[in-house]
Amino acid sequence: MAEAIAFPPGAETATPAPPPPPGRARRRPKLLSVIWIAIVAAFFLLPLLGTAIFSLWAGGDRYNLTNYVALVKTPEVWASLGLSVKLAIYTVVISLALLIPTVLFVRLRAPWLRPVLEVISVMPFVIPPIALIQGLTGLYSVPGAPLAMPIWFVSRPEFMVIGYVILSLPYSYRALDVGISALDVSTLTQAALSLGASWSQIFTRVIIPNLRTAILGATLLTFAIVLGEFVFANILLFNTFAVYINYIGQVNGTEAAALSLFSFFVTWLGMLGILAGGGRGQVRTGGVG
Repeated sequence: MAEAIAFPPGAETATPAPPPPPGRARRRPKLLSVIWIAIVAAFFLLPLLGTAIFSLWAGGDRYNLTNYVALVKTPEVWASLGLSVKLAIYTVVISLALLIPTVLFVRLRAPWLRPVLEVISVMPFVIPPIALIQGLTGLYSVPGAPLAMPIWFVSRPEFMVIGYVILSLPYSYRALDVGISALDVSTLTQAALSLGASWSQIFTRVIIPNLRTAILGATLLTFAIVLGEFVFANILLFNTFAVYINYIGQVNGTEAAALSLFSFFVTWLGMLGILAGGGRGQVRTGGVG
């Protein structure tokens, strides 16, 4: 005779709890995500809001656009901004002209050099900008030095482009390296060579279109670095946009806040340009889907 299985009291009538409604399981993570995004947004937006309110302050209880109107009518603002933009354009052109062929060559022909490039690219993080500009000034301006340049060039603002290229190297190199790493460069080049394309055609019609987003990212990062760089220009006594913001901050804090907000929105306009045009015109490989 089989033995009866003993159940604890009430176990015979116990029923499993019903599963929670699927909507409730999704609602809680969604609510946590919304709260977290709101906290992060407040962390970044509240300082900007405070800066914007302060830039509109005209004394007492008055808030208007007086500071912005005064800045628009100040020639020094546009002169300093134009100088910074010009230096940024020079820096972007030289950086891309040096880095794109170098990164491509290392990817195709000399992958063993990639660790060396990565070490070189992070050196500006180790060397302080004040030491960098002093070393460059001594290297290029001392008569008889191997890399000495004419004194008229060292005394011009364009001399800072050399330092800006080095200063932006970690950001521009990393952006381009990530872009090339996402491509099958060997397959693209071999396919183009098999179709009779020259290396110049491969570079301009295959590699560059695929690197459009990476190039735009490197351009934006370099432009933002040059626009906000202060140490080089201050030491060499050039009135760039960052130096003028510092000067206005010592004279009129509300106008300095307006200038800082303006430079911030210029950077964000560049980012919107990347989002709008970065994904267009990109060459894709593979069959027709």
